[in-house]
Amino acid sequence: MQPFQFHTTRSIVFREGAAADLAGLAGRILGPRVLVVTDPGIRMLGLADRAIASLTASGAACTVFDAVEADPSLATLMRAVEAGREARVTGVLGFGGGSPMDVAKLVALLLGSGEALEEAWGVGNAKGPRLPLVLVPTTAGTGSEVTPVAIITVGEEEKRGVSSPAILPDLAVLDATLTLGLPANVTAPTGIDAMVHAIEAYASASPNNNPLSRMRAREALRLLGANIKTAVFDGSDLRARGAMLLGAMLAGQAFANSPVAAVHALAYPLGGTFHIPHGLSNALVLPHVLRFNLPEAAGAYAEIAGDAFPALLRVADEVRAEAFVEALAALARDLKMPVRLRDAGVPESAIGKLAADAMKQERLLVNNPRRLTQDDALSIYRAAW
Repeated sequence: MQPFQFHTTRSIVFREGAAADLAGLAGRILGPRVLVVTDPGIRMLGLADRAIASLTASGAACTVFDAVEADPSLATLMRAVEAGREARVTGVLGFGGGSPMDVAKLVALLLGSGEALEEAWGVGNAKGPRLPLVLVPTTAGTGSEVTPVAIITVGEEEKRGVSSPAILPDLAVLDATLTLGLPANVTAPTGIDAMVHAIEAYASASPNNNPLSRMRAREALRLLGANIKTAVFDGSDLRARGAMLLGAMLAGQAFANSPVAAVHALAYPLGGTFHIPHGLSNALVLPHVLRFNLPEAAGAYAEIAGDAFPALLRVADEVRAEAFVEALAALARDLKMPVRLRDAGVPESAIGKLAADAMKQERLLVNNPRRLTQDDALSIYRAAW
């Protein structure tokens, strides 16, 4: 067995209604002055109100920064840092989907360490220390609450990442009641996003691909595959919502240590250029990247096919991987998601630029089970268009 490292969030609470008891769970961690990082939608829906009220009732002063947008910009990050600096906060609470949680991670890092962001970009460059950090996800998708990764949009289109155990939070609070109001057109792509995390982690060519990640990836696919349709079409089903939240977290732990690859590399330019939500970007290219990978990854895909789709266990071993790819494509259609780039507003004329931009994601492409060139990226985008 090859050597590996496995990093994850120090403590995880999975409990319905846990957010309302945030002071009891996290008050000592966050301290007397808390920066709450969230987005306008979460604020408008009041999802964070009980958590903030719990902290306030315990005597903590809460400063709320609720201006995080999808694919958060560098300017937004720095405004959040300034808000935390002015309030002299002792801890950071990230509340929402992947975007608020990613911003919260970097705010905690920059306020706690004082290090320059330019020196933190990339893998293993952020050293810390950071401020105390607690994350509360409101979508079942990114798994950001257990990953050492934060993605920020720099300039008009470029996405940059910080990947370091230094930004793993002290506590993740998983409260399925927070996801009950999530509409179908958000539940579906975020759920597919979590499935992509598990698939890419399991088949990753990373030298740190390890038994702990693979185990979590398979359990994630079992939970996600069995519950995604119920969560999308019966959003009030708390059992399905909880299973999706747990599955997304397990997939996050998996890819945090056995990193994702070409699906994400080709998805990022779609988000950066056309502002397509991350989960949908992944779903649009997923079957096409997996078909490209089949010559090298068929064995891995065949192993996990039955986890996501138990009916595939009855399919012959030699064709199970191909059936897995087709089942994923069919799932997106069944969930009423756009399945072609053109359906998501991407013009055919953009394919060349998308391929060139995808090749900039070297930190992801090195993990792909099959080497991918710019010409390959072009072919994949054309197939997806």
